[in-house]
Amino acid sequence: MAEGEKTVVSNRKAFHDYAIEDRYEAGIVLRGAEVKALREARATIRDAYGAVKDGEVWLLGMQISPYSAQSTHEQLPPERPRKLLLKRGEIERLQVKIGQKGYTLVPLRVYFSHGLAKVELGLGRGKRAHDRREAIAERDAKREVERELRRRDR
Repeated sequence: MAEGEKTVVSNRKAFHDYAIEDRYEAGIVLRGAEVKALREARATIRDAYGAVKDGEVWLLGMQISPYSAQSTHEQLPPERPRKLLLKRGEIERLQVKIGQKGYTLVPLRVYFSHGLAKVELGLGRGKRAHDRREAIAERDAKREVERELRRRDR
């Protein structure tokens, strides 16, 4: 995490379900009190995903609960699609990759960088059940080795 960044919400389950091959930083278009709600960490990205439509990238399924002190003149749906801001070349690369079988765009975390709301997107390929079991076995083996090293150092 770089200086001037504050993570609001992260999607740890994404690393369990997907093999992340590439990462992108995107700005996010927010309206009304959504920024204040994000600052209060009133967001969920567990079921969210990115999609490219008409040359624009959209974040679907991200839920931002209403801000507690919000006025009632503009009520926004919590799960509305939100436009993401990327460079044209990045969007074109993503469109080609997402078009391939098995790739999807997964939000990894939402954070503030120098006062601006950003989303870190991961281009991931879905893991199969045996891949997940391998990852769990590797993690357990690594944990056991570290445990033995600590025990030996005492």
